Amino acid sequence: MGDIERPPSEVRDTRVVRVVPRISDVAGADWDACASGNTDSTRHGNPFILHAFLRALEESGSASRHTGWLPQHLLFEDGAGALLACMPCYLKAHSQGEYVFDHGWAEAYERAGGHYYPKLQVSVPFTPVTGRRLLIRRGVDRTECETILLQAGATLVNELGVSSLHMTFLTRDEWELAGQIGFLKRTDQQFHWRNEGYGRFEDFLDALTSRKRKAIRKERREALGDGIEIEWVTGRDLTEAHWDAFFAFYQETGSRKWGSPYLNRRCFSLIGETLADRVLLIMAMRAGRYVAGALNFIGGDTLYGRYWGGIEHHPLLHFEVCYYQAIDFAIAHKLACVEAGAQGAHKLTRGYLPVETYSAHFIADPGLRRAVADYLRRERHAVAREVALLAEESPYRRD
Repeated sequence: MGDIERPPSEVRDTRVVRVVPRISDVAGADWDACASGNTDSTRHGNPFILHAFLRALEESGSASRHTGWLPQHLLFEDGAGALLACMPCYLKAHSQGEYVFDHGWAEAYERAGGHYYPKLQVSVPFTPVTGRRLLIRRGVDRTECETILLQAGATLVNELGVSSLHMTFLTRDEWELAGQIGFLKRTDQQFHWRNEGYGRFEDFLDALTSRKRKAIRKERREALGDGIEIEWVTGRDLTEAHWDAFFAFYQETGSRKWGSPYLNRRCFSLIGETLADRVLLIMAMRAGRYVAGALNFIGGDTLYGRYWGGIEHHPLLHFEVCYYQAIDFAIAHKLACVEAGAQGAHKLTRGYLPVETYSAHFIADPGLRRAVADYLRRERHAVAREVALLAEESPYRRD
């Protein structure tokens, strides 16, 4: 005799959402099974949402209570404790290292007598790279799990008594779903390079207008003057000596830009230990020593430019190392895209075109929520207009 099916009223949902204070409290294989989503393996995805990258940030102390990034990762598990979905989340005491700016919201709310901090941040710390924020294991109902995580995030805002939850650099489909369940929607822009099947750098140059093509050739010649040589370092070739050199570049440039660089030296070593095959260091050498470099991460079809620095000043070397060498690498390895980080309209003339990026915001206070919603409606229109205007200035030939 077959099993008797219970009426719907008697069926208990034993699944649960819980919060963990450390990424190390989650098995790496389980987290990465959610991070890989519908792809065949984590090798084909975004390296920044992998367990190893987030763990490097936390174990090094770069993302910690001390730095104002207290992990509050959300896990959605079935009745047997198996992980179905997860969301990287942090309790923040400030708005640094996010690249989606809400300082004006915080100041206005504080002037009105509210407390904007602490707040919750769903993101990869210090990383303005679009990627999934709602990480769903293959084989489960994606939309249901995504909705549960979003609702759980909003519930956590109320349970902790914080002002808001902010999801930054999420994918467009996640952004749309968040908007459907009441999150406020925000847009911004970055500049990305697209590989149109180029076989070599000259093929890319041939796609540009004559004036832009000549300008880039001239920049590359001048950048490699003074005896500069370029080296690509990745995988097992990475050594602690490479990290020592790059960290000196990072410290020098970061201290000028931010006052205090976000990542410490141990973080780079941990990344090298666990993600070496996803790392590309583009290093500039003069007279037998490294003088500048850029840290990139290799995704399934994208090269992500992250940090640049140098201990010597050479005109135009930044453009060569960060933009043109990245294009060279992407063409050589048949990658579809180069994302060169946040902001920077100067990238447009070098072949990087404007694209929209997305964030979603849950704000508990109705008054602040109304004010921000009104601002974001106008901001979205302004961003769309700017992207369209910049696209008209494309350096590519119209034909």
